[in-house]
Amino acid sequence: MFTRTRYQYGSLDRKQRQTGEEVWEFRYYETDSRGERQRRAVTVGTVADYPNESAARKSSLVQAILLQINAERPQTAIVVPEFGAVLARYELEEMPERASTAASYESYIRQHIRPRWAEVPVNRITSMAVENWLKRLALAPRTRSHIRSLMHTIFQCAHRWELVDRNPVKLVRVKGGSKRLKVPRIITPEEFQHLLALIREPFRTMVLIAGCIGLRVSEIVGLKWCDFDFDKLTLLVQRSRVHGKDGDVKTEYSRDRVPLDPALAEALLQHRARWFEAADGWLFANPVTGRPYHQEEIQKRHIRRAGIAAGIGGDIGWHTFRHSYRAWLDEAGAPMTVQKELMRHASIQTTMNVYGKAMSDTKRQVHSKVVAMVLRKREPQAETEKAASNEAIGS
Repeated sequence: MFTRTRYQYGSLDRKQRQTGEEVWEFRYYETDSRGERQRRAVTVGTVADYPNESAARKSSLVQAILLQINAERPQTAIVVPEFGAVLARYELEEMPERASTAASYESYIRQHIRPRWAEVPVNRITSMAVENWLKRLALAPRTRSHIRSLMHTIFQCAHRWELVDRNPVKLVRVKGGSKRLKVPRIITPEEFQHLLALIREPFRTMVLIAGCIGLRVSEIVGLKWCDFDFDKLTLLVQRSRVHGKDGDVKTEYSRDRVPLDPALAEALLQHRARWFEAADGWLFANPVTGRPYHQEEIQKRHIRRAGIAAGIGGDIGWHTFRHSYRAWLDEAGAPMTVQKELMRHASIQTTMNVYGKAMSDTKRQVHSKVVAMVLRKREPQAETEKAASNEAIGS
């Protein structure tokens, strides 16, 4: 006999911990793999965080659980959730595993999406409402485009969860979303050497790797000695580390072996001989914690200060070195296919478009060479014309 599934709201009770602190406990039923209903209970938060039951029920955890346990309810019994509940379930189930991506998504949700849309019923969000909201955000077009993409992904999940019958963000446009407002900073090899001399160890060696191999900073702080083959002079890039969490590299193409010049290998071995040796084999471990340093503080306290001291400016960051590395490859005459491999890009278009701004001095030199070629070809013709003119005058 078919049993009609009813919408489950669960219940909230106040419980007192042994410490004396009062918390909210959410109770609900969950169907196990055998189809049997099992009673569950989770702690939502303290009474200080949620002063009443209504506030506790609106918490992200309760809203996410309600969407989960009512996923198979009949369509006639649908209770339209607010978008905040959809956000909560997305964070609980769908957040990317890569730490850097998750951190960016969490920031977009916390600072922009949740404040505007959390209390709006999911079926009341329209394409034009989202597009107009994005236009008003005081952010770069590329950032607004990233937020639009995240909203689209969240609505795709809502569609799959049968909470909406269409994705309204599909029609939303962000004008200029693929354009950069700020040209990436590129420094010369001479500026890099000057900067390097003003940075203390172990951060100097980290910056040296960034300039010589073009690794992302998340890949640099995630390096271990087992990644290196000093006999074959290669490095296997296979992990990243963001905000103290280990993760995978950005793409499958990022996981690759890169060459090590003997001079760079020697510098790394010197670093190994003088620096703290972590139990887990980290290249750049803090002697106090035994864990890798956080890249944000290094950029703020060491790289930018060194940039100011070197007269380069305070807008130098980790990604400056990756962009500069690409420009130096171009200056060295490396073919585009080789540049793509060394940058470990999935597409050569990324190498050309995102990192493809050549250094101004290099462009000037190339321009001068072309002009010189043209002028050299014109010189013989000019001499002939001059001789012919003199001969005509003489006659």
